[in-house]
Amino acid sequence: MPPFRQRWPWIGPDLQTLRDTLRPPRLGPDAGQPLAVPLDGTGTGEAAPGAGERLLVLRDPPLGAAGQTAPRGLVLLVHGLSGSAGSSGVRRLGRCLQEAGFGVWRLNLRGAGAGRALAPGTYAAACNRDLLPVLAAARRQAGGLPLLGAGLSLGGAVLLNAALAKPASLDGLVAVSSPLDLAACAARIDAPRNRLYQRWLLRGLIRQTLADPFGVSAATHAALCGPHRPRSLRAFDAAITAPRWGYATVEAYYRQASVLPRLRAGAALPPALLVHALDDPWVPAAAARQLAADPPPGLQVLLSPGGGHNGFHGAGDAAGSWADRQVVAWLRRRQPDAAGAGLRR
Repeated sequence: MPPFRQRWPWIGPDLQTLRDTLRPPRLGPDAGQPLAVPLDGTGTGEAAPGAGERLLVLRDPPLGAAGQTAPRGLVLLVHGLSGSAGSSGVRRLGRCLQEAGFGVWRLNLRGAGAGRALAPGTYAAACNRDLLPVLAAARRQAGGLPLLGAGLSLGGAVLLNAALAKPASLDGLVAVSSPLDLAACAARIDAPRNRLYQRWLLRGLIRQTLADPFGVSAATHAALCGPHRPRSLRAFDAAITAPRWGYATVEAYYRQASVLPRLRAGAALPPALLVHALDDPWVPAAAARQLAADPPPGLQVLLSPGGGHNGFHGAGDAAGSWADRQVVAWLRRRQPDAAGAGLRR
């Protein structure tokens, strides 16, 4: 596939990043079929554990390609920070995967999108107690076909954390523009250069947290609405994300939920591809560069000079972005070979 080339008028990292917001793709009505996946009944710190907690998946059937009569596999597609299964980038990639013959499960993480009413609390970069039950359900649905993952932005970190905890849960995964070093990413978003991005993300995170239909504690309400309400992503994670997910401090959360140290140490991982732009204004490329210089077994890193944060809007974007096409092409290689001897590597 040719290297990425940006196209007018989406010139530079910020316009690449904002393109789907400024000119949303025309995707039509969302036809995903809802499925509520039961979890293990573990709580989030905001409410008592309950066996009724679920996450919402939107299921899209394979549309098939020319000559393709059977599904290639099932792809669990995970959104990024402040996103949902209905986000335009998620839906666009899902459509590309459907047209390539994959079935797709678009996941709403805890508290996101149309699944807000199914579980209390919110998600984190490492939320394995939510992801692993969903992956188990998806594996049952996939039957003998490959179960694959695709994560956009924070969704890639979520999938990588789950795959590092249980490598057999996926047969392959792709992470696009994903934060591998959470502390470095928070510092980048909180930098003065990204003040508008920071404010937009914080407003969404605070609104999502306060809209919990299960209720929020007085302490949470005071932390988000009082005079010392968070004014940075790091402060939000210190007040909400870290304590909800059992971390003593935000430093501990960033350290333990960052996948970079484990990837550099060669931790077991299913075949994986990282796609990252060197000009990403949200997620520093340094971590991806480190892995590209000395990739652990099974990991491939595709670096592009341009593309912004989960942008990659360039020449030939009739149906999907350059990154969408990379995801589809790489995941197609994970299907069983013609002799049925296993997955292609």
